[in-house]
Amino acid sequence: MIKSIIDKATGFEKRFENINTVVFENSSEASKAVAKEIASLIQSKQKENKPCILGLATGSSPKGLYAELVRLHKEEGLSFKNVITFNLDEYYPMEPDSINSYVRFMKELLLDQVDILPENYHIPDGTLSKEEIADYCHNYEAKIEALGGIDLQILGIGGNGHIGFNESGSLQNSKTRLVALDHITRVAASGDFSGLSNTPRTAITLGVKKIMEAKQVILMAWGEGKSNIIKKSVEGEVTNQIPASFLQEHNNAVFVLDKEASSKLTRINRPWLVEKIVWTDKLIRKAVLGLALDLKKPILMLTDADYIENGMSDLLADSGPAYDINIKIFNKLQNTITGWPGGKPNADDTNRPERAEPAKKRVLIFSPHPDDDIISMGGTFMRLQEQGHEVHVAYQTSGNIAVADDEALRFASFVIDYNEKFGIKSEEADSIYKKAQTFLKNKKASEIDIPEVRYLKGLIRKGEARSTSHFVGLPDEQIHFMELPFYETGTIKKKPLGKDDIQLTMDLIEKIKPHQIYAAGDLADPHGTHKVCLDAIFEAVKALKPKLFMNDCWVWLYRGAWQEWGIDEVEMAVPMSPDQVLAKRHGIFKHQSQKDGVVFQGTDAREFWQRAEDRNSETAQLYNQLGLAHYAAMEAFVRWEF
Repeated sequence: MIKSIIDKATGFEKRFENINTVVFENSSEASKAVAKEIASLIQSKQKENKPCILGLATGSSPKGLYAELVRLHKEEGLSFKNVITFNLDEYYPMEPDSINSYVRFMKELLLDQVDILPENYHIPDGTLSKEEIADYCHNYEAKIEALGGIDLQILGIGGNGHIGFNESGSLQNSKTRLVALDHITRVAASGDFSGLSNTPRTAITLGVKKIMEAKQVILMAWGEGKSNIIKKSVEGEVTNQIPASFLQEHNNAVFVLDKEASSKLTRINRPWLVEKIVWTDKLIRKAVLGLALDLKKPILMLTDADYIENGMSDLLADSGPAYDINIKIFNKLQNTITGWPGGKPNADDTNRPERAEPAKKRVLIFSPHPDDDIISMGGTFMRLQEQGHEVHVAYQTSGNIAVADDEALRFASFVIDYNEKFGIKSEEADSIYKKAQTFLKNKKASEIDIPEVRYLKGLIRKGEARSTSHFVGLPDEQIHFMELPFYETGTIKKKPLGKDDIQLTMDLIEKIKPHQIYAAGDLADPHGTHKVCLDAIFEAVKALKPKLFMNDCWVWLYRGAWQEWGIDEVEMAVPMSPDQVLAKRHGIFKHQSQKDGVVFQGTDAREFWQRAEDRNSETAQLYNQLGLAHYAAMEAFVRWEF
C-alpha cells in the first residue's frame, strides 16, 4: 500500500472522492513511493518463482519513477529478470529510432539500464501497415491474457482525462486498437514534433478493458495543470468523456498526486466543507473570496445566510458577523493594488505590498525563455523602468528549440544576401549557411539540430529579446543572456539542474545586488523549463542568504502564458491602463519567431499576446466583480519569503 507522510486524510475527510487518492509533497517523493511498491511486487513474485507482469506508461509523469527503478537496480540490486512489461501505446506511424518514439523513450529511461530480458518487453509497433494492425492488437492482448493479466498497471492522465490514448468517448469495453488522437492531445504533444502539422494524428493504444482488468492500477499526476481533470476524474461522475473516471469502478486503483495536482480536490481546496478546521488568515481569505465569486456577489454584499448556507458557519461563529469579515477581506484585497511595483517614494508603506525605501531600487527580472518577461509582466517591467529604478533583465535560456526550421533558414539566407549586397566576403558564413540548409532539408524526425542550427536559432531569439528590452528602455549593459547549461541539449529533454546553473545565477545576483527579484513561478510550463529555472533561483537565493545585501532583497513571483495566480493568492496587483496594455502588446510583437505558428503552443490556440491580454483582463474583472476598482488589466504577483 502506498503511504504518504503528509497525507493522513481519513475516509470521512475523503468522502467527496470516489477513488482512493494519496497526496505527496512533491513528484520526487511520490515517484519513490510508487517505485517501492513496484519493487516489492517484483520481489514477492521472485519468491514465488513467478513472472511479474507490469503495464507501463510514457510521458512526463513516470520519468521520476523509472529513474528510481534504475537506481534500485544499480544500487540495491533489484533484478528485472522475472519482469515482463507491456506498454500502453505508441504513435502511429512511428519509427522505433525516432526521437519521439515510445520505444526510444522506454529504452533510454528504463529498459536499457536494467537487466530485463529483451524478449520480455513489449511496446506497440508503429511501423506496421494498417492492414496488419487489427491482428497485431489481438495478439498483443492474447499475450497479456496468456500470462494471466497485468499485475500492476502504471498510468498518467491527459488534460482531457485520457488514459493511454483512450480519448474522450472511449468505451469501457474498448479493446487494443488504432485510434484517432484528440486535437487537445495533439496540441499538447505538438512541441515535441516542432509544430502541430508534424504531430501524428493516430496511435495504437491498449484498450480500457485491459486496463480495467489489471489487478492493480496506479495513476500518477503532477502539477497544477492536471488539477482540474484530477478533480473531475476523482469527484465527478463516471463518464466516457473522461476515461480516467472509469477507474472509480476498479476495485484496486489509486491516484498518486503531488500537492499541486491535488489542489482542486474538495478536501484540499475547501477543507471547511469536509472537517472542522482552524481558520487561518489564508484560509479565511480563500473561503470568503471563493464564496463571493461562486455567488457572483461583491465581497461587501455577502450576508450571514451566505456563510451559513455554504458550509462556513464555523467561521461566522468565530469571527462574525459577516460584515466584519467582509470588511477585513475587502481591505486586504484593496491593499494588494499598487501602481508602484517598486514601492511609492515618500509614502506610508504600512499597507502597501512593497517598501517605499530605497526610493530607487535595483531590480533583477529573471525570464526563463527570451519572451516570458514581456508576456508575463510587461506592464510592470515598463512601470519599473519609467519610475526610475535600475532594471536588469536576465534571460536564463536561449529558447533555441522554440524556433521553427524555416525561420532559421530565412535568417541564414538574410546574412548571405546582406554580405553579397555590401560586398562582404565570408567563406565561414557561406559554409554555415550551406551546412544548415543541407541539414534542415534532409532532417529526420530522429535527429536533433546540429550546433550551427541551434546557435542560429538562439541568435534569433537573443535579437528579439534585446529588441524588447530596448523597447522598454534598457541599455545593453542591463540585459543579460545566461544560457544556463541544463537547457542547451538541443532536445526537449533537458539535463537536471546542475551546480553550474546555480553558480551562474548566484554570480549574477551578487553582481547586481538587487532589492527586488522577479521570477517565473509558473509551474504549468509543459516542458518544465520554468520549474528548473525557478529552482536555480531558489537555490541561489538560499546560498546567498548570509550575504548582507540579501537582507534588503525581496523575491516576487509572476506567472507566464499558461495560467495565473488564484485571486486568494495575489499579494501585489499592478493595474494597467488601455494604453499600457497596447504598449505591452507591441513589446510582445518584438518576438516575431513566437508569433505565428509557434512551436510550443500548448493546448491553448491563442497567440501569446492574446493569452496575456485575456489573462490580465480577467484578473482585473475579478477585482471588479469583487467590488473593487475596475481597471483595463492587472498583472499579479506573489512574494516568496526565503
